[in-house]
Parts: sequence; structure tokens; C-alpha cells
Amino acid sequence: MKREAAATSAHVGDRAAARQFGEGPLARVTAPVYGFLVLDLLLLATTLPTLIALVVLERDASNAPLAVACALPVGPALSAALYALRHRPRDLTDLRPAAAFRRGYKMNAVGVLKVWVPYLAGMALIAENLSHAQAAAIPAWWRTALVVIAVAATLWMINALIITSLFAFRAVDVARLAAYFLGRTRGVTLGNLGVLIAATAVVGIFSEAVLALFAVLFAAALLHVCSPLAEQVEKDFTA
Repeated sequence: MKREAAATSAHVGDRAAARQFGEGPLARVTAPVYGFLVLDLLLLATTLPTLIALVVLERDASNAPLAVACALPVGPALSAALYALRHRPRDLTDLRPAAAFRRGYKMNAVGVLKVWVPYLAGMALIAENLSHAQAAAIPAWWRTALVVIAVAATLWMINALIITSLFAFRAVDVARLAAYFLGRTRGVTLGNLGVLIAATAVVGIFSEAVLALFAVLFAAALLHVCSPLAEQVEKDFTA
């Protein structure tokens, strides 16, 4: 009887310990930090070709189109990170961010590239024009217009990334929704502009490598800013 009582008591103790694991203040801090670190490492790994190219290329205006072309792996990787951040489990003991990242990459890579590649092509064209503006005698007003177009296209691309990462739509519908929500959710657009300015400042003051080291934080910021957009898409355009 004593053995049975001891076994029962031990079993109850194990169950209580299992329930308590991940409920303490230390676990509530370390679990999200662990998830962010893993996702950041995965982002670095999947965008390594881009990082190497940016390190090798000199900071010269003539290299801007090539730098844009080298950014091809960034779209799918960022999409996978957004998916993993959005689908983080509430159970702190379920520490599998890598699995969510792989799932998001596999699900979204093709869809993201359908909007990412045209965006990069447009940005490469703009970069080519701006890098040879003086030689081609391009007027100042046209250079300004190209910068405005590039910023607007990037804000559109952020919307498209969020929609593609979290929902399943055709590429043409993603493009339309991304453009529609630029004006529909102006607060989101302004918030994304702030994140974009911050990222540009980090690159300008430090380097692309520093931005890459904190890429998951920028992804989390974009996801937070775009939460009203995601909620509106889910409410109005999904069953």
C-alpha cells in the first residue's frame, strides 16, 4: 500500500511539475527570446547569398541594380518568419519555431516569389535610372518621382508579403488587396513607413549586416503594425 501511495504521489508530482514548467516568470521571458533567436538564425541562413553579395559589393551607385537582384532569397525568408511569428503557440513549453519557419517557407515561397520578383525587377529598373541620373541628365523632378514610386512600391510589397504569408490568395488578388489596403488602412501604411525609415537608417548608419542581425525584430514590428490589415482581410475576404 505504501508503494502504491508513493507511486501515486510521485505521478501527481510529475503532472504538477509538467503543468508548472513554462508558467514561471523566467520561462515567460526566455521562451520568446529563444524563439526570436532561432528565427533570426534561420533568416540569416536562408538569406546568406544576399548577405555575402552585399558584403562583397562596393557601396557604389552603379552596384545598386545588382544589389537589388541579389535580394531574391529575402522575400521567401521574410515570409516564413512572418508566418512563424504569427503562428507562435501560446503554450510556452512548445518551443518549435524552426518547424513553423520551415512550414511557412514551404507553403508561401512560390506565392511570395510571384509578387517579389516583379517588385525586384521594378526596383532594379529604378535603381539603374537613379545610379546613372547625372550621366543621363535625368531632371531632379523625375529623380524625386522615382524615389516616391520606390517607396510606394515597397509599402505595397510589405502589404503583399503580409497577405501572402498569412492567407492563401492568387497572386493577382494579393496585388490588388495590397494596393487597396494602402489607402484603406492608412495607419498601417504610416506605421510601415516608419519601420521602413528605421531600417534605412540602420543600413545608412551601420550596414546591411546589422540590419540582418536584427531582421526578426523588424519582421515582428511589421507583423504588429499590420495586425489591423490582417484582421480586415480575414473579416472581409475569407469565409
